[in-house]
Amino acid sequence: MTESAYLHTTRVAYDTVAADYAELLRDELDTKPFDRAMLAAFAELVRAPGAGEVADLGCGPGRVTAHLRSLGVPAFGIDLSPEMVAVARRSHPDLRFEVGSMTGLELADGAVGGAVAWYSTVHTPPELLPTVFAEIHRVLAPGGHLLMAFKVGDQRRHLDRGYGHELSLDVYWNPPEQIAELLGKAGLVMDAQLIREPDESERPRSGRQAFFLAHKPAES
Repeated sequence: MTESAYLHTTRVAYDTVAADYAELLRDELDTKPFDRAMLAAFAELVRAPGAGEVADLGCGPGRVTAHLRSLGVPAFGIDLSPEMVAVARRSHPDLRFEVGSMTGLELADGAVGGAVAWYSTVHTPPELLPTVFAEIHRVLAPGGHLLMAFKVGDQRRHLDRGYGHELSLDVYWNPPEQIAELLGKAGLVMDAQLIREPDESERPRSGRQAFFLAHKPAES
């Protein structure tokens, strides 16, 4: 099957910027208390005995994967970019990282107790989000939880340069109500929403940020 054009351009872009991206964002969570609060809430939900592993989908250099592990979560990472995975493995040799795509995860049905999509859907064209959410629903165990973060808005921006490199990459801002509706159609139940204003590091290039917690209903 021919790979979607956006997957190819996204992989090329992140292969190009992997090392500089990792360095620039290495300590980003340190200055974002609301982001850490949502990660902590998610960690509390997925730490139950026997809940299973947690997949950090679109893990990049592994900083969120490592943060979750520091909170006692048995997390591993999956990313589209082989170079990002290589950086993650060097930075966190005690954790597991694999190359893969959210549109076709090499995981069995119900394989994970939790999934994180931390800004990893921002390059997905809106018409393809149902495919991604259906795949997340498939790999979550009944009762499993999803945490996602995304940019709030209704626009597409094309980047020709980022993280000190020339690249070609589309970035999508999505309305929270639209994402909530798509998650519901995929069979996921919303538990909590946080929408925060941009902090100093994000202004003026970015706007409000959204964080959603949802779960796959347990089987009867």
